[in-house]
Amino acid sequence: MAHLYDLMLLIDATLPDDRRQAIVGDVESLLSSGGEIVGHHDWGSRRMAYEMDHRPEAAYHLFQFKAEPDLLDRVNHTLRIADGVLRHRIIRQLPGAPPPPPSPEPVHVAREEEPEGRVAARAAADAPPEPSGGADDTPE
Repeated sequence: MAHLYDLMLLIDATLPDDRRQAIVGDVESLLSSGGEIVGHHDWGSRRMAYEMDHRPEAAYHLFQFKAEPDLLDRVNHTLRIADGVLRHRIIRQLPGAPPPPPSPEPVHVAREEEPEGRVAARAAADAPPEPSGGADDTPE
């Protein structure tokens, strides 16, 4: 019995468009050869939560397909050795699972940055104390 699967594919965003389209075409033909593609969602290039292979962005593609388990081994093997594929993940969907959104909102990775005033204050606090000179430092 064929099950429904999601394939999340992260492709190197620095590749030329024709190479990225070739990878997507190869994945589509591979999935069609042993299963049925239910949906393909191109989520575009977006910043990743952490860099992979020194690349901060990836082109995200989500494929939904029905297939027998033997196709999963071929897909995993092919994507593991494919140049330009940063990561992939296949997840079996449970019956009645909601469909994915066609294009989610961009995810912004927030970096904790200190305001300039705090940086200056921290630098002053970390500086060694200045030696006191003499009689001029005494209050009147």
